[in-house]
Amino acid sequence: MTETSARGFTLKSFVPIALATALGAGYAPIAPGTWGSAVGLVLWLVLPSSASTHAIAILVIVVAGSWSGSVAERHFGTTDPGQVVIDEVAGMLVTLFLNPVGWRGAAGGFLLFRIADIVKPFPARRLEGLPGGLGIMADDVMAGIYANLALRAILALRL
Repeated sequence: MTETSARGFTLKSFVPIALATALGAGYAPIAPGTWGSAVGLVLWLVLPSSASTHAIAILVIVVAGSWSGSVAERHFGTTDPGQVVIDEVAGMLVTLFLNPVGWRGAAGGFLLFRIADIVKPFPARRLEGLPGGLGIMADDVMAGIYANLALRAILALRL
């Protein structure tokens, strides 16, 4: 089996495209980035509540996303294709990293991340210009850092 679809899926490209699209969430017809962020939220919910586990998950996803994002750019024939949402998964995990929140705080973090990802405050937009999958991942990690800090500020003000 070499070709499995009109898009040219091969056994070799299946794994990186599945990763890049967060197991297909990136194919959502409306707001694929939001669906990718939801995958990140679900992943956060199912991961053991350990800082080291979350740090390792973020590192693995950023590395895998950089690789699979580069493969996806070649596969889809465009820079930062809309179907690639592994960057949103990473951004959500960064947003919630070391923030002591329950489901309501996580939902707030989701909203903060979506805003930061859309607005792309400096230097996030510039990071998009990095080559290949690194550029795909870097701007969302930066948006996640901004959302993490905003969530921390909100939590501090509520105390």
